[in-house]
Amino acid sequence: MANAVQDPLSEASLADPPIQLLDPSGKLSTDARLPLDLATVDLPALYRDMALVRRLDTEAIALQRQGELGLWPSLRGQEAAQVGAAYALYDRDMVFPTYREHGVAWCRGLDPVSLLGLFRGTTLGGWDPYAHHFNLYTLVIGAQTLHAVGYGMGLYRDGSTGSGDPDRDTAVLAFLGDGALSEGETNEAFIWAAAQNLPVVFFCQNNQWAISAPYSVQSRIPAAQRAAGYGFPGIRVDGNDVLACLAATRQALDQARTGGGPTLIEAVTYRVNAHTTADDATRYRAAEETEDWTARDPLERLRTHLETTGAVTDEYFTDLEQRERDLAERLRAGCRGLADPDASSPFEHTYAQMPADLRQQLREHLEFVSTGPQDGEQK
Repeated sequence: MANAVQDPLSEASLADPPIQLLDPSGKLSTDARLPLDLATVDLPALYRDMALVRRLDTEAIALQRQGELGLWPSLRGQEAAQVGAAYALYDRDMVFPTYREHGVAWCRGLDPVSLLGLFRGTTLGGWDPYAHHFNLYTLVIGAQTLHAVGYGMGLYRDGSTGSGDPDRDTAVLAFLGDGALSEGETNEAFIWAAAQNLPVVFFCQNNQWAISAPYSVQSRIPAAQRAAGYGFPGIRVDGNDVLACLAATRQALDQARTGGGPTLIEAVTYRVNAHTTADDATRYRAAEETEDWTARDPLERLRTHLETTGAVTDEYFTDLEQRERDLAERLRAGCRGLADPDASSPFEHTYAQMPADLRQQLREHLEFVSTGPQDGEQK
């Protein structure tokens, strides 16, 4: 009789639990696999940015419900993963996001109103990627991983990684969701990054659901284990623990900058809200599951730690609440104040030098816009 095949989902074959430094009760611990010097960490600043990012998300959802945005992909529940990872970046490091990295955008200094423009339809991007070292949002699932690898190839060929000069060496941080692991582009990116030892860190926010598909139908092993098949390390952390996310990303980026090649970080977290405001998550997720994950709220655990250790005063939270209200007002006014794009802008920004046939189309388009559809033409 042939030997029975071990079920890859059995308890013995699963990876160790995600590494955790700050548990849901706010208790801090250490782990030799993920050292973190707390003297280099500004805990009140971490909480501040997580709280402001959540307010940004909440206001954007409200604006969409009021008809001011066409769509909004919420990040609620993933604030620790994004802010923690962002705090590990150097200014010169380059970030390649998906369409949900509002927390990373915030930490990179983007005006949050520019994020709203993409979902209001007034812009196709709205910011200069090189001004903030934060690329434009990528709506095609997994495509940003290849963009990141291409940028990493450039760094490698320019001698901007592994040079031994700490002021020169640079890394790339590419964000992806668990659903992107099933895309061909992501697997190609992993292969190229490994084969060429590129300075790319892949940060997978495993929020358990790729729209309505649970992670169990995406992979038979934890995401971090998949890195071994490509020949580079993977690490699995608690994605609701901002300190574990910071430590893991800092460690991986340091390794990438010094010529150590790529790393895959799996931040195990949860998308509390629906995939986007166009989605109804109650059709495929049990309420008990969402309630269980909500109890592991990333903001609450850090707030509890700050309060119990006396790291901040009541005035800190009072001031932060005012900052949240100020941000909300700025977002509402800024969103409604976004200017409609000029009718010629899609033509003018397609080529460096506009071809004659496109210029003719531009003239026809502007004439149509100025006069409106004629009788018999579709409106």
